[in-house]
Amino acid sequence: MSENLVIVAKIEANSDSVELVKAELLKLIEPTRKETGCIQYDLHQDNHNPAEFIFYEIWENRELWQTHMNNTHLAEYVKATEGATASFTLNEMTIA
Repeated sequence: MSENLVIVAKIEANSDSVELVKAELLKLIEPTRKETGCIQYDLHQDNHNPAEFIFYEIWENRELWQTHMNNTHLAEYVKATEGATASFTLNEMTIA
C-alpha cells in the first residue's frame, strides 16, 4: 500500500497582483477537490503578508497528483497569472 502524498505549495504574488492571484487560486479549489485521488486541498493566505499563499494538499498517491498537475484548470491558472507571481515553491512530503 502506497503512502499518501502531501504537497505544500507556496505562491508569492507580486505586490500589485495579490487580488488577481488570489482570485485565480480560489478558482482551483472546486475542480481540484473533485479530482480522483484528492483527499485534501486547502488554500491559506498569510495574516502578515497577504501576498503569500500556501496550498496544503493530500493526495492518495503521486500518480494521481501528477494527473492533477496536467489538468486544464491548472494550465489556465498559469496562463492567467503569468508575470503576477514573484515566486513558487513546491514540496512533496510524506506524513512522518
